[in-house]
Amino acid sequence: MIYRIARGIGFRFDPETAHRLALGAVRLSRPLRALKRRDESAAAAVFGLRFPNRVGLAAGYDKDAVAWRALAGLGFGHIEVGTVTPLPQPGHPRPRLFRYPDRRALINRMGFPSAGAEVVAPRLEGSRPGGVILGVSIGPNAATPPERRVDDYLVLVDRFRGLADYLAVNVSSPNTAGLRDLEGAPLGELLAAVKRRAGTTPVLVKLSPDLEDPEAAVGAATRSGVDGIIVGNTTVSRPGFSGDTPPGGLSGAPLGPLAVERLRRVLAVSTLPVIACGGIMTAGDAAERLAAGAALVQLYTGLVYRGPALIAEVATIARTRRGDS
Repeated sequence: MIYRIARGIGFRFDPETAHRLALGAVRLSRPLRALKRRDESAAAAVFGLRFPNRVGLAAGYDKDAVAWRALAGLGFGHIEVGTVTPLPQPGHPRPRLFRYPDRRALINRMGFPSAGAEVVAPRLEGSRPGGVILGVSIGPNAATPPERRVDDYLVLVDRFRGLADYLAVNVSSPNTAGLRDLEGAPLGELLAAVKRRAGTTPVLVKLSPDLEDPEAAVGAATRSGVDGIIVGNTTVSRPGFSGDTPPGGLSGAPLGPLAVERLRRVLAVSTLPVIACGGIMTAGDAAERLAAGAALVQLYTGLVYRGPALIAEVATIARTRRGDS
């Protein structure tokens, strides 16, 4: 009830302003009491890390790591900040985030707005509240020529490998021109270079739900030696929509069926642990992903529409899944 009231107020603002206000509210409230209620039986060992539970916050929600400690207090087992770019960049012009409440969906064309690595990195220093696992999603600057994008990733690995518990290589955003080209032939070389540079820090790759041949990408990821896969990102398709919509990536309930189908295809050929991300709006959605074989799940748009109650619901469902990866 409280969140429905807060959401009603927040939805009076444009989506990006409402999101900034929500981050500020969480940061001020510092909901640390949730950390004291963590159930040790919910813990999971994945990628060589001990996660307090199986539910995490997807990249994109706290891009610049301004509120990740407070967000951890809502009950997440892991927080993925970013996507962070080497240099500051503004992203695409506003408006670039659009709500569709009747469909429980968002469309974004953010374009990796980032304060830059040197601003974000100091915010990650210090303790992990409640043992929460901290991931950093990394991506290249929009102005970096395609042939130099590997260098951007390596700069970010050097900056964050001592601060993050894991690194997530984002090659799947639809909002940076040419970025998804890296999911093709260059993927294995890119991931191998990142893995070599990362040392003992686990490396994950985030794949697009729009990949026509996810099996090839999984093969490249496996051969590169990375530690896991995130399936997936937003989609440029528009399931359930008619008429014109803004360009960008669709998330939320309409993405669900595609996200599950891609997850199953990846799991069928992957020997790596997989995080399911996309279209998780209810505890039942999370249960479906975990039953399919996902090791962990991540929320974003579900959190926008359901609020913190969804975290506890998913954590409760996830506690019943045994067998660590």
